[in-house]
Amino acid sequence: MNSKVIKFTRLPDIDFFKRGKVREIYDLGDKFLMIATDRISCFDVVLPTPIPYKGKVLTKLSAFWFEFTKDIIPNHFLTTRIEEFPERLQKYKEVLVGRSMLVRKVRPIPIECVVRGYLSGSAWREYKKTQSICGVKLPAGLKESDKLPYPIFTPATKEESGHDVNVTQEYIEKVVGKKVATTLKEVSISLYKRACLYAESKGIIIADTKFEFGFLNGDIILIDEVLTPDSSRFWPKEAYLPGKPQPSFDKQFVRDYLESLGWDKKPPAPNLPEEIVNQTTQRYLQALTMLTGESLG
Repeated sequence: MNSKVIKFTRLPDIDFFKRGKVREIYDLGDKFLMIATDRISCFDVVLPTPIPYKGKVLTKLSAFWFEFTKDIIPNHFLTTRIEEFPERLQKYKEVLVGRSMLVRKVRPIPIECVVRGYLSGSAWREYKKTQSICGVKLPAGLKESDKLPYPIFTPATKEESGHDVNVTQEYIEKVVGKKVATTLKEVSISLYKRACLYAESKGIIIADTKFEFGFLNGDIILIDEVLTPDSSRFWPKEAYLPGKPQPSFDKQFVRDYLESLGWDKKPPAPNLPEEIVNQTTQRYLQALTMLTGESLG
């Protein structure tokens, strides 16, 4: 495997469009080039220490899921094959291979479409206070990591900086209209259910995940990344035991380490020790292999 770590990219003769916490987007005119770096963010802060192979895992998994779910809803994915990229990108092959994809240009919908099937993270904290999540009332007596009676849609605002804010279905109806809001909810839950059935057959529980959507020629399509260890909680099925936090194949492992430091969750973030970096890499690689049967080679 090529272990070169990519924290930032610089393609001087390609129009730069946007830098997110992990991804960098270049404007190719009729489409976008999306590059997944090895940066990792926790609590909405980008950490100074990258995670080797992370960007390649995110790219390979997203491409897999885009193909797997395209009959539920179209998506923006075009290709990850470098030989199909425009000629002017070929000289950047070393940087792009394995961690980049061409995607359609869309108008993003500013909503994080979160679906939860298990009680964990911020949902667990909210449940303990209100016995509900984003306005969805839940049964009494649930424990941390319990499976919910049914998957629930718990949207959030998509903030350019700082924390996304959990909101209700009624709130997003005001933002995007009732018809679009209903579609986002129904499609998100359908995607989650399809993915959960498949993942469990491979030994992984998807506790929750988030989707993003956009408009293309007036139609809603799936965009961004999908069902990766950055956007989901992946738990090993064989170790699942409700009533406590679960071991994971996602960045919750890094969050837990940072919580142990007493960090105030404001920049600058602390460096990650080599042991935490290596274990995080192994978790991402294991999730990829379990879900797709493939490795990075």
